[in-house]
Amino acid sequence: MKKIIPAILIVIVVIVVGSSLYTVNYNDAVLVKQFGRVVKVVTEPGLHFKVPFIQDTQAIYDGSRIYDIPQSDVITRDKKSMIADDYVIWTVDDVIKYYQTLGGVAARAEERIDAAVYNATKNTISSMTQDEVIAARGITLTNMITEEANSDMAGYGIKILTAEIKALDLPEDNKEAVYERMISERGNIAAGYTAKGEAEAKKIRNETDKEVTITLANAKKDAEALVAEGEAEYMRILSEAYNDSEKADFYNFIRSLDALKASLKGSDNTLILDKDSELARILYGDLGDEEAPVQITLPMQPAAEEPAAQN
Repeated sequence: MKKIIPAILIVIVVIVVGSSLYTVNYNDAVLVKQFGRVVKVVTEPGLHFKVPFIQDTQAIYDGSRIYDIPQSDVITRDKKSMIADDYVIWTVDDVIKYYQTLGGVAARAEERIDAAVYNATKNTISSMTQDEVIAARGITLTNMITEEANSDMAGYGIKILTAEIKALDLPEDNKEAVYERMISERGNIAAGYTAKGEAEAKKIRNETDKEVTITLANAKKDAEALVAEGEAEYMRILSEAYNDSEKADFYNFIRSLDALKASLKGSDNTLILDKDSELARILYGDLGDEEAPVQITLPMQPAAEEPAAQN
């Protein structure tokens, strides 16, 4: 009997001590409750004590959690249907309020988050046209949805760190029409660029043609000026060359021969000259007192014989 009593006392002590100790893990907040009422919240990791048999504890994870929300249909302001696929990163911001409203159960919290994020997504997208939604997709749209969803979740002790659309798609029956419209818009943009390029090319061609015309005109002007200068220089040199009487007579003699040669072209071999003309003096010398014009008949050059016909 004496051995049983100490054993019973040891068991009682172990039970009492075990009931008075509890552990707080990292990223956990432990609610110490007494008769169902929260008396304190312990967030310091480690071993802690409570009143045995009177107080009990409930651990609540207060780190970040990720929740993937099911896809949902939303309508834009211009009545275009879209499919939004969101995910949420959330955490417990107020442990006591979270316990009082949702019993500290994560599944209940995610039900509320699902509804809040869906409403925020629907309200945000319904206030924008489809083009505005596509243009705002990213940080802008995420911030708008997160802010509105947080306003609904504040009463549950939950904070949504981010509510982001990971996929925003079109219903199958709308995709083809949207793709065709996008192709048409890109085609119009391309046509605009092409027209602008052709206008620029035409402008460049016109400017180039103008520059070429001006350059050719200036070159022609310079060439004519050079020709005129050359002719003037030629006449100056010629004038200097025949500046004395002997050279002048020789020049006149050569010019007369050139004129005679030019006048006897063709079949006509008769030349009528004034007796005082230079050509008459060259051909017959001084004719003295002859008054009538002198008729000169020159022998025709024999025509080239035609080759005899071959038998």
